[in-house]
Amino acid sequence: MTDSQSSVIVKVLRLDHCAGLELPSYQSIGASGMDLHAAVAYAEPITLAPGCRQSVPTGISISIPVGYEAQIRPRSGLALRHGITVLNAPGTIDSDYRGEVQALLINLGEHKFLINRGDRIAQMVVQRVEQVQLVEVDNLDATARSTSGFGSTGD
Repeated sequence: MTDSQSSVIVKVLRLDHCAGLELPSYQSIGASGMDLHAAVAYAEPITLAPGCRQSVPTGISISIPVGYEAQIRPRSGLALRHGITVLNAPGTIDSDYRGEVQALLINLGEHKFLINRGDRIAQMVVQRVEQVQLVEVDNLDATARSTSGFGSTGD
């Protein structure tokens, strides 16, 4: 960590069904996201059929400082090799949520996908967020793009 970087403290509570699993961690020095692990029972892996979705427990609860959020994002390798992604990507964990962090996964692939205890299933990125104040107006300032929507700047 350089002098220009600061560390944000996120408290983590290991739930009973997380015993023996790794806590989320960065897999490289430059990683943005911490890998999340499936906290499913050894004897009860989850089979995610093509087109199906499932909320997968991670066995942790977190306390994020006000002004931050945790985003639950897909793991690129799972998406590329198996078609497994986070359905509401990115999922948002608000600073006032204290329940279990879960990953809402969907299988967009062609084959069943087995999720075993300890599998890395998603990643969590902690980001600063700002709350804004909306001010109702009669008109908005003009721009070159104006009201042009999807695809207006090219493919």
